[in-house]
Amino acid sequence: MSLAHGRPYLAIPGPSAMPDRVLRAMHRAAPNIYEGEIVTQTAGILTDLRRVALSSGHVAIYIANGHGAWEAAIANMFSRGDRALVMATGRFGIGWAEHARAMGIEVDLLDFGLNSPADPAQLEAALRADTGHKIKAVLVTHLDTATSIRNNIPAMRAAIDAAGHPALLAVDCIASLGCDEFRFDDWGVDVMVAASQKGLMVPPGLGFVWASDTALTRCKGADLATPYWNWHPRFFAEQHYMHFGGTAPTHHLFGLAESLKMILDEEGLPQVWARHATLARTVWAAFEAWGQGGDIALNVADPVFRGHSVTAARIGGGGASRLRAWCEAEAGVTLGIGLGMAAPGSAAADDFLRVAHMGHVNAHMTLGVLGVMEAGMQALGIPHGAGGIAAAAAAIAGR
Repeated sequence: MSLAHGRPYLAIPGPSAMPDRVLRAMHRAAPNIYEGEIVTQTAGILTDLRRVALSSGHVAIYIANGHGAWEAAIANMFSRGDRALVMATGRFGIGWAEHARAMGIEVDLLDFGLNSPADPAQLEAALRADTGHKIKAVLVTHLDTATSIRNNIPAMRAAIDAAGHPALLAVDCIASLGCDEFRFDDWGVDVMVAASQKGLMVPPGLGFVWASDTALTRCKGADLATPYWNWHPRFFAEQHYMHFGGTAPTHHLFGLAESLKMILDEEGLPQVWARHATLARTVWAAFEAWGQGGDIALNVADPVFRGHSVTAARIGGGGASRLRAWCEAEAGVTLGIGLGMAAPGSAAADDFLRVAHMGHVNAHMTLGVLGVMEAGMQALGIPHGAGGIAAAAAAIAGR
């Protein structure tokens, strides 16, 4: 007998759990796309997107996923043959580099592996070695969704400045925006990308790019910027449709306006960050207890470098895949697969999973996922330490 009948829970790192009120906001007839409510709403959304990134710069909305946001940033930053330095800490850092190469950019890749954050000292050294200032931008993930490594963005800015290099700082915040603290202006970021389906709690379909005035000046004339991806008409739209390169994504905008209201005006951004930090510590506490009696470990040893929206972990002997299958079939909980942690099809690929705790998630949802996981380990005979749920409850209680 399966106990999965009932409302399923998707504990994967995007699409995240969506609030019912966001879905209700989207469940309506299409509006007039030329004037009236949608025009006013778009202006408010653009203001709120600056607020959620703590940016005074420019923001563009694309009908795209996060990969589309990558391409939009690349197309506007670079001309064919320009050079980028990518700091990779997992599959998504590598992916951004691959997109840049495919678009004709020369990429220098500093790969820090799957368990360690990007090293600012190595960034500074690489930029000092670039005496001709050929590197136009440094690309780095704030949080790599595959490894759950969170990079120190202020330290990246400091390294660029210490090297005396004019490279722009471009940051992928797809998995962190609305979950982890991020300060575009204060941290000296020039270009930032994000998407709708994670911390912003809206279905997949919107990609976002923020840019500073410095980025606009330095990137003027980039020859990869085709009409659709060009950010200038979107930043300085003379008519409403120009914000979107055509027809507005009306129903996504309805949902986004509601989610931004929840984040910024109701809970408040500092409280959103604090909630995600507490829920992340709750998940970590359970894994640390389970790891005392089995081949179970968090992917990132130092909590300083763990993201607050998703946790990557290892359960050896194929335990991760077995547990994922049991949780979905028997309890209605879907956990995230491991991405880029081992060769696809290899035995080791079955050892990795991810638990998302991003967006519209609270204490009982997180404790419920952990309880299901512990039940699954018991049912499957996966060796694990005792007290995982007690440790998680203590993290909640002692917040």
